[in-house]
Amino acid sequence: MTESYIQNLFADRVGGNKFGKDTVLYKFAKIKKAKKIAIESNLGKELFDFGVGEPDEMAFTPVVKTLQKEAEDPENRGYSDNGIEDFKTAACNYMKNVFNVTINPETEINHSIGSKPSLAMIPSILINPGDYTLITVPGYPVIGTHTKYLQGNVYNLPLLQENNFLPNLENIPDDILTKAKLLYINYPNNPTGAIATIDFYKKVIDFAKKNKIIVVQDAAYAGIVYNSKPLSFLSVPGAKEVGVEIHSLSKAYNMTGWRLAFVCGNELVVNGFKTVKDNYDSGQFKAIQKAGVIALNNPDITEKITKKYKRRISLLVDALKEVGFQVEISGGTFYLYVKIPKKTESGITFNSGEDFSQYLIKEKLISTVPWDDAGNFVRFSVTFETKANNTGNEELIILEEKRIIN
Repeated sequence: MTESYIQNLFADRVGGNKFGKDTVLYKFAKIKKAKKIAIESNLGKELFDFGVGEPDEMAFTPVVKTLQKEAEDPENRGYSDNGIEDFKTAACNYMKNVFNVTINPETEINHSIGSKPSLAMIPSILINPGDYTLITVPGYPVIGTHTKYLQGNVYNLPLLQENNFLPNLENIPDDILTKAKLLYINYPNNPTGAIATIDFYKKVIDFAKKNKIIVVQDAAYAGIVYNSKPLSFLSVPGAKEVGVEIHSLSKAYNMTGWRLAFVCGNELVVNGFKTVKDNYDSGQFKAIQKAGVIALNNPDITEKITKKYKRRISLLVDALKEVGFQVEISGGTFYLYVKIPKKTESGITFNSGEDFSQYLIKEKLISTVPWDDAGNFVRFSVTFETKANNTGNEELIILEEKRIIN
């Protein structure tokens, strides 16, 4: 395409006049390219895709049937703006039934067209040029990206294995703290699978009060925990005074493409979210919200989904241990965060998670996601689709070839 004056009009936040010309391949683009090459080079063989980060099954039948029925109702055709009352009520009941958290449906909750847009909008409530958002890494970058779009800054808090993948809030420089307005956390955590504790949340609340910072807890995987009960940040006394929690139906109810979530907690922050959201969208389709009501009223759906993931992730842990990895089942999510080996017995060495991930996909037809933000790891997801899924026999491949040495 012939270059025109338009090339020089792109905003700096997306690359300015270099937009579309960047030759650097980012993580997921590299994975996609490597998968394509691996499949083309191994025709007839199955690629085991542990990289996909979304459920591999449909939403449960009652939820789907509700959408079908409600989509035919003319009363649902119009704008929903900041959400229908039935969905807010169901979300409040869900918070009470699952987490023992009381939410005021009038002032402390609002729906969102998925959790990603809510994370994108929240910086617009608070961030001015020069302000800081504190964000855990590795992790979901959206709130940080939009902080930068607003000429704010991001300060990374590394999630280290020796700290159980919880951020250290005590070593943040004073000059950063004085300019910080937001702290973003995500538990159960993507990609580490770590879960938070009540004591950790208490520290977060004390930290937020002391430094006058608003907490955004991304609870996209809140219902998917393996050896404990689901825990909400808002269940800890004082949490509503300092922040909000974002819940999504994507992972807990197999509803990724439906785009439905809610923000709840601090009344002022929720009101700010409503105000910003009014200028972004006109609400999710009412029929989808009514289907969401059925989902939220049946948290046992999430319990069934969690049992499936626990079965799969346990098999994956056993398989990895058999070939030499030191790994344990994660606390939650459908991810397993694995420290990479230094080398194989045949002498192949790895200097990064990306090196190891590329080795697995090229040599073993196993797709993973590399993370090198705070140590060298790869993330396995157990939401893969395989031929075995269709027979109900969910067994994982045992990594072949020689043992991989830690």
